[in-house]
This record gives sequence, structure tokens and C-alpha cells, in this order.
Amino acid sequence: VQLVESGGGFVQPGGSLRLSCVASGTIFDIYAVHWYRQSPGNQREWVATVGPAGNGLYADSVKGRFTISRDNAKKSLYLQMNSLKPDDTAVYYCRIINTWGQGTQVTVSS
Repeated sequence: VQLVESGGGFVQPGGSLRLSCVASGTIFDIYAVHWYRQSPGNQREWVATVGPAGNGLYADSVKGRFTISRDNAKKSLYLQMNSLKPDDTAVYYCRIINTWGQGTQVTVSS
């Protein structure tokens, strides 16, 4: 099982980024999939989850700004991040069952 994230980068406050995560070697459509993030000196924290039917759950810190979605045919997970803040700076990881991706860096700074 492998997860590969992409889409991170540097953005100014108020900007947007879209993260992607592609799965291979696993059944995808029957499992919930998740985004987490970890900033320096902090524990990894949950960001959002999307269920098999596409229903999304969000941490309070990102609710209303981030949107999680999935494309089961492409075995892909997405995170649309809008109105980004410096506090959103972190390495973002996707997870399915017990498998984690390698992470993609998001930096929000002026």
C-alpha cells in the first residue's frame, strides 16, 4: 500500500492550495480517508475525514475554509484549502487505514 501526496507549496495569507493524495495497492472506495498535519514542535493533528460516500468531517480550526473530497475511480483524495493562515503552515499527510503518505509541506507566510 502506498500513498503519495502532492500540491504543497508556499502561499501568502489568504491564498489557496489544493492538496492531492493518490493511493495504490489497496482497495480505496470502501474506506474513510483522512488528512492530518504536523507543524514543528507540535503533535500530528487531525484535519479532515471523508467517508466512502463522500461525507466530510472537519477540525474546528479548518471548518469553513477547507474542503475534503475524493475520487474513488482515481483512488484519489483531495484537500482544497482556502483563506489560508500562517497557523496552517505544516506538513500535511494523508492516511488510509494504517498507512500514511510521506507528507507535503505547506507554508503560509507574507
